[in-house]
Amino acid sequence: MTLPANDAFTLGFPHDPARIGLPSSTKIPFVSSPKARSPSASLRTKHSPARQMSVEPQVPSSSAASRPSSSHSNGNANGAVNGSPLRQRKKPKTTSPSTPTTTPTNTSAAQAKSAQQPVDWEIPRKTLHSSIGFLTWYLYASNGNPRTVVYVLSIALAVIVPADILRLHSSRFEWLFERCLGFLMRESEKKSTNGVIWYIIGVIFVLSVYPLDIATVSIFILSWADTAASTVGRLLGRYTPPLPRTIPLIPFVPFLRLPLAPRKSLAGFIAGSVTGAAIALGFWGWYTPVRDAQLDFHLPVALVGAIEETLPVQIAGIVQHGIEWVQATELPIGRWVGLGTLGTVCGLVSGVAEALDLGSLDDNLTLPIISGGCIWGFFKAVEYFTGSTALA
Repeated sequence: MTLPANDAFTLGFPHDPARIGLPSSTKIPFVSSPKARSPSASLRTKHSPARQMSVEPQVPSSSAASRPSSSHSNGNANGAVNGSPLRQRKKPKTTSPSTPTTTPTNTSAAQAKSAQQPVDWEIPRKTLHSSIGFLTWYLYASNGNPRTVVYVLSIALAVIVPADILRLHSSRFEWLFERCLGFLMRESEKKSTNGVIWYIIGVIFVLSVYPLDIATVSIFILSWADTAASTVGRLLGRYTPPLPRTIPLIPFVPFLRLPLAPRKSLAGFIAGSVTGAAIALGFWGWYTPVRDAQLDFHLPVALVGAIEETLPVQIAGIVQHGIEWVQATELPIGRWVGLGTLGTVCGLVSGVAEALDLGSLDDNLTLPIISGGCIWGFFKAVEYFTGSTALA
């Protein structure tokens, strides 16, 4: 019995080649091959490429090239196992020679550029700060009683201090306080004592201790010189060097030095000094000449005689003629010298007092007290050497 062709292929029995249209000598691979494969598998193998994972070739290092390769043990030269490529980890990207390296100069410049932040001019705070000076000027011009001012400020202080303590201990009140008055505060004051408290204490101190004209000038310095130093320092401070950490209190005496804040600039120091000098000259030289007797400098006759005796006769004669010429012209040379000395002293005092670094002490407290005390000491020294006093 002759089986059909399909059964012959399946069972491997003899069959009739003529039934399937093959010559008798044709060798059928499906039957003669020891490993039978289906036609569909043969077509996939022939027409479809092998699915392989793409792996970047790894450049062998010199040390790896010198060692015996272990790929022979796996049967592949590229480290593959049984002909299948291995998945390799990508190397981290290294800086190529063309990449520009960062120098310390570039680093510092980048850090300085990133450190530059928008300037906070504190306009509401500075406006309130300066307005106190104008209010003081009005009270002085209207012959206001300083005791009344001290009394009003003391009442205000009795209200502000408890409110500030409650702000530091109650988060709800802190939110309400900063929502209403936070625009007048600095970030450093939101977790510490409010600067207004130190401002009021400083004003109360100078009005209670110093003479009225000196107390008024010290409040002017607090209101206007401090504002000028802060504003100009923020505007031009980046173009000027910072202040040194210390300066000598007395020239050529190294062990007596005053600590300065290095965060403050030379531009702010100059602005505070010029404003302080202008305040003193405008107040005592133009607005209220209550200290003209102390500011009109004259050389004592005994001192002039002693100088003429020590000089040669010809030079002493020239000095005598010069003094007589000045007296004949009636120019207020002595007043100009006195005002110039006063402006220099008050300018340096206000600039240094504003730049002092006294630790945790607020400059709203120290600036009027130190500047007023130094100006009062200057007038006391003039009174001691000249014997002149201020007008009542």
